[in-house]
Amino acid sequence: MPTLLNPSLRRRVIAAAVAVVLATGAAVALSPGSSASATSYPSWADVQAAKASQSAQQDKVTEIKGLIADLETQATAKQQSADDAGTAYQTAQTTFDAATLQQQQLQDQADAAEVTASKSEAQAGQLAAQLGRASANDVTTDLLTHPTGSKDYLYELGAMSKLSEQADGIYSQATQDRGTAQAEADKADKAKKALGALAEAAQQKMQAAQQAADAAQQAVAAQNDNQTRLEAQLTLLTSNATDVEAKYNEGVAAEQARQAALAKQRADAAAAAARAAAPSGGGSGSGSNGSGGGTPTASGWVRPSAGYQTSPYGYRVDPYTHAHALHAGVDLAPACYSPIYAAHDGTVTFAGNGGGYGNEVILDNGGGISTAYGHIVNGGIMVSNGQHVSAGQQIAQVGSTGWSTGCHLHFETRVNGAAVDPVPFMAARGISV
Repeated sequence: MPTLLNPSLRRRVIAAAVAVVLATGAAVALSPGSSASATSYPSWADVQAAKASQSAQQDKVTEIKGLIADLETQATAKQQSADDAGTAYQTAQTTFDAATLQQQQLQDQADAAEVTASKSEAQAGQLAAQLGRASANDVTTDLLTHPTGSKDYLYELGAMSKLSEQADGIYSQATQDRGTAQAEADKADKAKKALGALAEAAQQKMQAAQQAADAAQQAVAAQNDNQTRLEAQLTLLTSNATDVEAKYNEGVAAEQARQAALAKQRADAAAAAARAAAPSGGGSGSGSNGSGGGTPTASGWVRPSAGYQTSPYGYRVDPYTHAHALHAGVDLAPACYSPIYAAHDGTVTFAGNGGGYGNEVILDNGGGISTAYGHIVNGGIMVSNGQHVSAGQQIAQVGSTGWSTGCHLHFETRVNGAAVDPVPFMAARGISV
């Protein structure tokens, strides 16, 4: 995917380009000019022709300034929309995850209450059978026909009375336990019914966030493709420089070479980080500090990155927001720019701004299972929505975007859209995280 430049970096690049133009008649660009969008941009010939008259020159200056302002406005607005949509998606997903965990806890309580109620009812049934056997003998008749044994029978009557009292208590407890079990089951069932709507909301918000991310990407790409060229054309109109176009094209080539060198540096740094984190015994990275990627296990899974686990699944005080909230995955902390691998074969269902997740990729791994990879470095998403990937394929680079206090991978495993603890989930597939 193209690199998204943050506004401050974009401004610094533009300022540097203009400074070079004013000093030497050159312009450094991020990429060659493009007219792929619906907006019509002036050509170099148009700008040169406008210098023939002062009025045409002024009109062209006004036009170009307007185009530059529009590019900046569009990119800023689309990026803000993407940020807002990402936050809305993350909020909906977190709400669903928390509700799912609560429903599971309610179901566990209902199951435990059911066991208790069943035991109480069984005990009451056994006591009922005992009372039935005791009452089978006609005590009154025995007293009249065998008066010498009256003490024994009176003792029996007293015992039966005590047994009846005990039976009343057991039956009462059994009734109470059954009522508790039913109440817990009703709570769990009500919570389960609510999950459907929450899951649908999270899915809709994710789709909206993807659309917003795509729109922001297009706006930034348009800005990257056109703004620096427009700045150079504006310089051509307002200065005596005559070789601005040639210098601009030289700047394009130089910037492309610089970007390629930067990409190589990042790749080298990621490879070095992966080697440094690799266990001495090598292997597929299934250890607690495995290298990630590698050969999939028999079940087709790999470790998503190198690094030790720094934060487990479960409720915690969030180090970024300082709020008590569900941490729906595990954090693995290799070096910045370290590779992030697809944990299993799958199709990309989300690649964009995930709010608190930062830059995020989500894979549909089939069978109701999905995996999510968060806090990816800006420009570090290496796949796009709808793309199929294989287990162990690099899909991104580790960063610290979103609600993050340092470079790490936030890794989630989901079943039917709801987050589950990745540690036992991955362990069942031969991977230790």
